[in-house]
Amino acid sequence: MRKNSLKIGLFGIGLDTYWEQFEGLEDRLKNYLSTIEKKINTFHPDVINLGIVDNIDKAFDAGDRFRSENVDLIFLYVSTYALSSTVLPVVQKAKVPVIILNVSPEAAINYETFNQMDDRVKMTGEWLAFCAACPVPEIANVFNRTGIKFHQVTGMLNGDEEFWEEVSAWVEAAKVKNIMSYNRMGCMGHYYSGMLDIYTDMTKQYAYFGGHIEMLEVEELASLRKTVTESEVAERIEHFKLQFDMQADCSLEDLQESSRTSVALDLLAEKYKLGSFAYYYKGTGNKENEDAISSIILGNSLLTARGIPVAGEYEIKNVQAMKIMDSFGVGGSFTEYYAMDFKDDIVLMGHDGPGHIAIAEGKTKVKPLKVYHGKVGRGLSVEMSVKNGPVTLLSVAETNDGKLMLLVAEGESVEGPILQIGNTNSRYRFSIGARKFVNAWNLNGPAHHCAVGVGHIADKIEKLGELLDMKVVRVC
Repeated sequence: MRKNSLKIGLFGIGLDTYWEQFEGLEDRLKNYLSTIEKKINTFHPDVINLGIVDNIDKAFDAGDRFRSENVDLIFLYVSTYALSSTVLPVVQKAKVPVIILNVSPEAAINYETFNQMDDRVKMTGEWLAFCAACPVPEIANVFNRTGIKFHQVTGMLNGDEEFWEEVSAWVEAAKVKNIMSYNRMGCMGHYYSGMLDIYTDMTKQYAYFGGHIEMLEVEELASLRKTVTESEVAERIEHFKLQFDMQADCSLEDLQESSRTSVALDLLAEKYKLGSFAYYYKGTGNKENEDAISSIILGNSLLTARGIPVAGEYEIKNVQAMKIMDSFGVGGSFTEYYAMDFKDDIVLMGHDGPGHIAIAEGKTKVKPLKVYHGKVGRGLSVEMSVKNGPVTLLSVAETNDGKLMLLVAEGESVEGPILQIGNTNSRYRFSIGARKFVNAWNLNGPAHHCAVGVGHIADKIEKLGELLDMKVVRVC
């Protein structure tokens, strides 16, 4: 299986009739294409550059090549005027998303120098090196009429940070789509009974994201716990002490139980090559199973921190959102509304269970809880806040017509008092204010869980939605 191996296709377009008419034009455009390839290589190393496609034969060959190379995304560099008939076969045969790069070599033609040229043939050749915008309407027309979805980035080859940031964002979105398409999600246990909002059609998850869903048994985790040695338990306890701020009232027994489960979780994740994990188990008097689940939080927090996000309450849709955020490199911690603070105009959000300790503000505390509210068992839990600064919230939501959508909002994690109850929780401020945020977010009908990551990446999520053919709603 080809895992997390994004391939980008790149080609330029031109008109072969021009090359004999205008000396040096073809080489000049090839050099521009080479510059684009080098720039994209700084974002991603695997680029298949097929050069300038300037006639029908090359167009069909390019489409076949892209298809045989299994490219995931195509950048189409519009270098000068070209016939749409030399563009369409490339994209039709490749059958992957296409981004039109409408790129000018410089900010503007030097009109004074241009108009002082004494050879009108050379003048035309110089103009043709700048007329990338010319065929884009023609290409867009043909793409629309043939049912090809396309996207555009317009700007300058050099000295245009905005242009290259947008190209980079498309590459990042394509990487995340690729990661999701190969991700293996483990689902252990069952839904939290009565949470109608989190129920989902797993086949629909395949339809939008691809990947694989592995149905796991709690008994297997309990069985793996029996294979963990005392030395492995002791070693994991020391690892916990490095990763967490262990509170003084954490008992050795609880630490041992959590360590045993953490090692077993690693074995489970390795066996099934998990990239994400959703779980919930009510418990029916089977002590071994209950011990495994009640001691799972620290181990799941470690998994989450190393790129295997874990969602409690069997929240499959939300672990998809968490995986998206983590794949963008911004974290993706499990969260929900906790309370509203109208005095400070903020929303408190958090959750019990595992947290993304890699995006915590300071070291994550570990505290013993006598009861897991609403759940069976007791044991160690984590308390953390997301790093202060910009954050993005993401929800994978289901619409009333049975489709999946992405709901996104940007805000800020701010300092202030939190609820010190052994759960993850943070204070979030939004540009539209707390009242308008919750109303707008709720209006879109998300489940009550969402994922939070550090930084503002709504624009990248919007691009991912385009590549996944998913509706994206941005609240703020």
